[in-house]
Amino acid sequence: MLLHLSTWPEIEEFLTRSRTILVPIGSTEQHGPTGVLGTDWLCAEIIAHGLHRSGADVLVAPTFNVGVAQHHLGFPGTITLRPSTFIAAIGDWVDSLVRHGFERIYFLNGHGGNISPIEAAFTEYYARSSFRRERCPVVLKLGNWWRLPGVLDLAKAQYPVGHGSHAEPSEIAVTQWAYPEARKSAVMTPKIAPDGPIRDASHFRASYPDGRMGSDPTTATPEKGGALVKVAIEGLALELRAFDAE
Repeated sequence: MLLHLSTWPEIEEFLTRSRTILVPIGSTEQHGPTGVLGTDWLCAEIIAHGLHRSGADVLVAPTFNVGVAQHHLGFPGTITLRPSTFIAAIGDWVDSLVRHGFERIYFLNGHGGNISPIEAAFTEYYARSSFRRERCPVVLKLGNWWRLPGVLDLAKAQYPVGHGSHAEPSEIAVTQWAYPEARKSAVMTPKIAPDGPIRDASHFRASYPDGRMGSDPTTATPEKGGALVKVAIEGLALELRAFDAE
């Protein structure tokens, strides 16, 4: 089920058989000359919605599509939240879902820059109960789509050279597969971008002028993206079953 296409009685009925919900989360940020700005949240959403379409009895929340991406602000189109705003927003999402009776919330993440603030948001949420000497009413879990079982191994096999750490061909291939009409092309020099540390937006733009980090996204294809999505959906199903069994 997709929460945004469901009615409140349908959600109420779902809660009689499951207290788990899946939240795709990502970022709206530059992904080099050929990566669409929604790449990170689109990858998470494509996989989560793919699990829904497979017939799994899963409830998928609306996608949290703006993350922590201040270092990409040197490129037009990037939208970011401050870490403190992001952490507070996650807390409000969790409070809303807990209010309705959800007890397990799995965040499927598509942006590396979200990892630390999501984990900080979880710690902040758990601390409330700790200080009150109460048991926390919810279990929170973070999963990164590229770390789902089998995904990284397949990506390495598909892209043994030039995979990189931002605007990677694997993530761009996923969006090409799902949105072929949005496929882009560009000449990139050098073929494989430089890699290194990330600081503020001005440093990023100066260090990585076209937005790529260590990657050659020209090797992305929709076919490779489709293969990654298939493996990711299977891996997500396994992770959710294990999460429910904890």
